Amino acid sequence: MTDQQIATAAGDAAPGADAPLFRHAVRLASFPRGGVAAVFGASGGIGAALSSALAEGGHFNAILCFSRSSDPAFDLTDEASLARASEAVAAAGDVRLVIIATGMLHEGDAQPEKSWRELDAARLARAFAINATGPALLMKHLLPRLPRAGKAMLAALSARVGSIGDNRLGGWYGYRASKAALNQLVHCAAIELARRSPDAICVALHPGTVATRLSAPFASASGVAPVEAARHLLGVIDRLKPENSGGFYDWRGMPVPW
Repeated sequence: MTDQQIATAAGDAAPGADAPLFRHAVRLASFPRGGVAAVFGASGGIGAALSSALAEGGHFNAILCFSRSSDPAFDLTDEASLARASEAVAAAGDVRLVIIATGMLHEGDAQPEKSWRELDAARLARAFAINATGPALLMKHLLPRLPRAGKAMLAALSARVGSIGDNRLGGWYGYRASKAALNQLVHCAAIELARRSPDAICVALHPGTVATRLSAPFASASGVAPVEAARHLLGVIDRLKPENSGGFYDWRGMPVPW
């Protein structure tokens, strides 16, 4: 397995000339006008682009952007901070859209595992804390705050490499496994959410390969600009319906195998 192969496996190739490019603001007209949209991980490449695109669209009354340096700040490993941020979202109005744009592929000198020989308990625990447990705790605090009627959504950014059915290259143990765990958590939460808020949606989204800090160490991974990825994702978010809740979709709106 080469670095080029595994980097390409991290996401889809950049969209071709026939792919839908959202050159203008996505209006998100499928959501009731007004209310609040929140982006967690707004300091990252995709999160920042999503925040800007949401503001540009002008559909929601408030766009709240959370990072480790926001006020209130949030830390995926500190549930109290997640609770405080969730309270701030609910205090701003009807919670119509929450996007969890967080994730960790590598940290410091620790690169994704190419072999089982590189497996390390602490690194695995850290991957699960950031990619699965933290987003699950955000769901715990935010899903009960979604309105009981009218379209509302929580979307968590996952990754195609978290697909078990689509795994043909192996490697990247911690990242793959923690994103697969996130997908299962999203699916479970969607089942419970439907009992409370039948118009609400909880999904996992794969943004494709995007040119961000996460993919930077893998020079062979060519990706789209974050602004383009954000438009694609918001276009999918606008098209998703309650019957799609619990699913795993890519930047084109196509289902990704579990």
